[in-house]
Amino acid sequence: MSKRDELIAKYATDLKDKCGVDADMDLLTKVTIGCGPSIYNADSATVSGSDQTELATVKNNFLIKKLGLSDGADLDKGIQAVMDKYGQSNRNKYRAVVYYLLVKHFGKESAY
Repeated sequence: MSKRDELIAKYATDLKDKCGVDADMDLLTKVTIGCGPSIYNADSATVSGSDQTELATVKNNFLIKKLGLSDGADLDKGIQAVMDKYGQSNRNKYRAVVYYLLVKHFGKESAY
């Protein structure tokens, strides 16, 4: 099993245990691949739910540039909804899981 496959399995477990979501493994794999090498770096593999700068980066680089959504308050609400679903108390919010939940939240599976 490759390192990426191990991470995808860990993300699927996180989705199930912390978010109560049965992962669409095909979509989760595509989202994880889309994250690129950031998933292998301990710092960039996670998203801080309380760091406004990081949340702005998620909004601009992922929601607007990658998913093609237009900027607005609904993006901030979507990010907040995903952070609440993942659990504010969870210290490790994996980037691939956050992105997967955002894709599902906004119904943008077609981007992958």
